[in-house]
Amino acid sequence: MTEQSPAATTGSTPTGTTPTGGDEPDTRLRRAVTGKLLYLFILGDVLGAGVYALVGVVAAEVGGAIWVPLLVALLLALLTAASYAELVTKYPRAGGSAVFAERAFRSPVVAFLVGFCMLAAGVTSAAGLALAFAGDYLGVFLDVPAAPAALVFLLAVALLNARGIRESLRANLVMTLVETSGLVLVVVLGAVVLGRGDGDLGRAVEFPPGVSAGTAVLSAALLAYYSFVGFETSANVAEEVRDVRRVYPRALFGALLTAGLVYVLVGVAAAVVLPPGELAASSGPLLEVVRAADAGVPDQLFSLVALVAVANGALLTMIMASRMAYGLAEQRLLPAVLGRVLPNRRTPWVAIAVTTAVAMGLSLTGDLETLANTVVLLLLFVFLSTNTAVLVLRRDPVDVPHWRTPVVLPVLGIASCLLLLWQQEARTWAFAGVLLAVGVVLYLATALPRRRAGARGDAVSR
Repeated sequence: MTEQSPAATTGSTPTGTTPTGGDEPDTRLRRAVTGKLLYLFILGDVLGAGVYALVGVVAAEVGGAIWVPLLVALLLALLTAASYAELVTKYPRAGGSAVFAERAFRSPVVAFLVGFCMLAAGVTSAAGLALAFAGDYLGVFLDVPAAPAALVFLLAVALLNARGIRESLRANLVMTLVETSGLVLVVVLGAVVLGRGDGDLGRAVEFPPGVSAGTAVLSAALLAYYSFVGFETSANVAEEVRDVRRVYPRALFGALLTAGLVYVLVGVAAAVVLPPGELAASSGPLLEVVRAADAGVPDQLFSLVALVAVANGALLTMIMASRMAYGLAEQRLLPAVLGRVLPNRRTPWVAIAVTTAVAMGLSLTGDLETLANTVVLLLLFVFLSTNTAVLVLRRDPVDVPHWRTPVVLPVLGIASCLLLLWQQEARTWAFAGVLLAVGVVLYLATALPRRRAGARGDAVSR
């Protein structure tokens, strides 16, 4: 994988030339995101609440070899990440996947559907995270009804989002350090247990008896893939990143590899401390690991870390969703009012308000499992489009340096998306279908008046 511009292939510009400030496209948004902040943005979104619950589910499939499907899921995620690295550095606009689809397929309808899948996945994910925040972890500290707690949580996230991208990412910096520390704590406790002779390292390479190792790993990898979802949101803050063409690939791959390393070590530590059956029986498997380690870590402390992880995931997801809505409005695929920006803060306040309201509604109507599965299904359509767009847009040269990925990677990315789509249940397809139907109605409500106005203009000119 190399940085390359079309000019580089003719010899007029050296491959990998670092773009200058003049290469940055104009934007009404504030360029306040540095490479380090972008790395932490992606890392914080990937190291979300999923792994705190998925370790037990994965253990039920593969026994103690939890780290193997986590590693396979990382490789699957890197395939699509390579496509994002090329397209974001080639077309650094806030619409992200919708921009790529519009350029590749020359169809406003396709561009809208891709963008709306991303937008719907964002607000659905935030709704699910709000439910997770208001559940058992919060119950350790406060005895409050789940529904009101979820709504207050989403409102707080919206206010921070509206305050500014810089403030939001500073909060992300703190929360990412906290949630990463929680996972590192699990790894350290695993080493402590192993060191005092209470752990069993051999469990980390054991599969359930009577089950094909290959089949078990594939099945568990499909589950573990959800732990790496989140990197795609970074495409929607491209207009707010300084020197985006140079820093984006480094931040993207660096964050995914960091998350993958942490996940693998967490999987090994969990297997060392507890048998897979005990992990699979718990909805909070990492909390069970902390308890079993018996190293004096209070339940309240780890519950607080889990709450921070959930809050960070929701904040970053809502940043993505609001910027996606803003980008679609800028492309005239959603009502123009969603493109309004606060004069001083330069944040898309109407888009933030609307996406938050939708997330609130979903948190009141859906359950966590359905919402999480729907997020994955919607994002697989986005990833399928993005991997295809890379191949199509090779015919669209640009005169600035950008990342260029080998052709085989997006091809494998397409195959991985089709494989994961095949695994989805009918109930998930139905829930996602309702959301997409709402999107089609919004598109028609936006497009038809514009077409009528254009037709009237043509009639007057004649």
